[in-house]
Amino acid sequence: MANIELDDRVMSEETEETIKRRLFKLCMKGEWGKVVDTYESDKMAHMARITSTGDTALHLAVTDGQNYVVQQLVKVLMCEEGQRKESLMIQNDRGNTALHFAASGGSVEMCECIAYAEPSLLRMRNVDGETPIFLAALHGRKEAFLCLHYRSDYTNQMHFNYDSNCTRNDGDTILHSAIAGDFFDLAFQIIHLYGNLVDRENVSGFTPLHLLANKPSVFRSGNRLGRFEAMIYYVTKLFTQFLYIKQQQDQIGTERDLEASTKIATNNGAETNSPGSETSDRSSPLFPVNYQSCVDLYKFIFIKIMLTFFATEPTIRNIQEIKEKNVWSGQIMDELLKRASMYECDDKGSKPLQNWGEHQDQTNPYSFNEGDNALDDIIEKQHSYTTQGDDEKMETPVLIAAKNGVTEMVEKILEVYPIAVDDLDAKKKNIVLLAIENRQIYLYESLLRNKSLRESTFRKVDSEGNTALHLAAKLGNYKPWLISGDALQMHCELKWYLFVRDSMPSHFFRYKYNNENKTPRDIFIETHRDLVRAAGEWQKRTSECSSVVAALIATVAFSSSTNVPGGFQEDAGTPILENRPEFKTFAISSIVALCCSVASMVCFLSILTSRYQEHDFGKTLPWKLIFSLTLLYVAITSSIVSFCAGHFYVDQLGSLALPVYAILCLSMAIFALSQFPLYIDLIRATKKVPERDQETFLQ
Repeated sequence: MANIELDDRVMSEETEETIKRRLFKLCMKGEWGKVVDTYESDKMAHMARITSTGDTALHLAVTDGQNYVVQQLVKVLMCEEGQRKESLMIQNDRGNTALHFAASGGSVEMCECIAYAEPSLLRMRNVDGETPIFLAALHGRKEAFLCLHYRSDYTNQMHFNYDSNCTRNDGDTILHSAIAGDFFDLAFQIIHLYGNLVDRENVSGFTPLHLLANKPSVFRSGNRLGRFEAMIYYVTKLFTQFLYIKQQQDQIGTERDLEASTKIATNNGAETNSPGSETSDRSSPLFPVNYQSCVDLYKFIFIKIMLTFFATEPTIRNIQEIKEKNVWSGQIMDELLKRASMYECDDKGSKPLQNWGEHQDQTNPYSFNEGDNALDDIIEKQHSYTTQGDDEKMETPVLIAAKNGVTEMVEKILEVYPIAVDDLDAKKKNIVLLAIENRQIYLYESLLRNKSLRESTFRKVDSEGNTALHLAAKLGNYKPWLISGDALQMHCELKWYLFVRDSMPSHFFRYKYNNENKTPRDIFIETHRDLVRAAGEWQKRTSECSSVVAALIATVAFSSSTNVPGGFQEDAGTPILENRPEFKTFAISSIVALCCSVASMVCFLSILTSRYQEHDFGKTLPWKLIFSLTLLYVAITSSIVSFCAGHFYVDQLGSLALPVYAILCLSMAIFALSQFPLYIDLIRATKKVPERDQETFLQ
């Protein structure tokens, strides 16, 4: 009898292995019709794990995007007696269910099909406590997210817990994940559907507003556009209402306009905007309805002109995407601040829910690591700013925004919560000190224009006794300015120091010494010592190379000016070609080349003999370098003109000389283009304090 049972078990195992191998081969070949036939003919296929990671044929069909096949497989499983639930809830070795895969992939059809067949799948978690609806938000699948939301709302009689199913073990909510991934259209939906998540903190103490403050690139103040890109950016502002493609094809809402999508997202009783709110004001038509045709025609003509003469379609599309992201981030910020309660009495933010991994009925799902990177980077960056002790308080969003230069957020928070101006970080620095320390020019200028700020805000002293001028004098471990060359970096540092000093009355810095008995000047000299040395070496290298070129040009120009094309008349001693206009061109260009090259060489020598002190990089050295380079460019151009004029009219080559002239002009153009960025940086640096390098700071 025992032998018979053993034989049956062996045969059963052999049959199961055969089914697994057959299903695996069919899935790999894409023969999904035969996979469905196998499911219909053999119930052992329903529970068969056919890959090395424990995936079933249903997992692979979902991963491969086979909507029709998934529907057929689910239909077969629903007809199964007794094992339907177990078959649909199978997890692979990483703990993933088919619904987790469908939510991550964003397939609305698959999510609806699987969730309808087994609603309890909506509550299943992975090892990080992530439900299917959380994964949909983590990967920015708005349609799938809304589908699962309404499905969970439909099955609310099953006591579906909104809060617990929208939060994972580390306290991150679906709102955290959407903002960290720049999925602002989805984040806008979540704010209206799950308003209680606005103040929810994760285990690191971050609220969604903290995460938004750590993303300066999504705001206009964090984007550095050229003149042409800025022109396109501001012109598209006229058509903000027309940038969003409205698609009202189904109930789950696929509008790109955040305000329009709110109408669908709030159909089930979610909070709506008041008529007088800022969001409602922005959703009003920009032009009267009867002007629509003229506006559309003007927009069409403008885009065609841009595409034809100035920019490519990808360039305009990229700027339009930047514009949309800036608009959406501003709307998200407004909605978060409208619902936030961070400055109310005894408010410390909602704490994260309990660790779901400690439940005994916890499933063993798989974590999608690629979706966590954005949030992990933000948290790591924030912890790099300050090391908190047990009794230290998490920095408020306005302080983080001040560090990152998010001017829009700082201004909005001060408008909504004026008491935020008194927020201090662990080192007792307020928004003014943080803006100055991190070289946030536009934010600092905005604070200077804000008449509601008290003088004490600008006179604030940190825990080390540093005033605003001390922090302006201190150089960090990175080069903050978006400009090339150590000399120009030093020039910008000096201009920033003087700008801060001159922007406030002198009595603001009555605490001239800090706790280490150092003045702002002492700190400036001490922290900029290495930069001054590097700037001096850069100036020397640039001047040495340029002076060699200037000397060569001077030699050639002197030789050209002493050799007259065509020779002299023997009887009168005057040039034979002196009455021809070409000769005058040669004479003038040769003397200009000689004078400019000699003057340039002298200027470069004066730079080489400078002392290279801190104050020398303020005006003296930059202007000397600009003047020397200008003279050098004029000398090179004049020498080429002189050569072309003399060569053409002496040898009488006519059109044969044109290729030679073209090559000379091309070489000159290449040299000018290679040096043009440095020249522009020099001119820009002498006019104003340049823009800071946001990306370098974030690294």
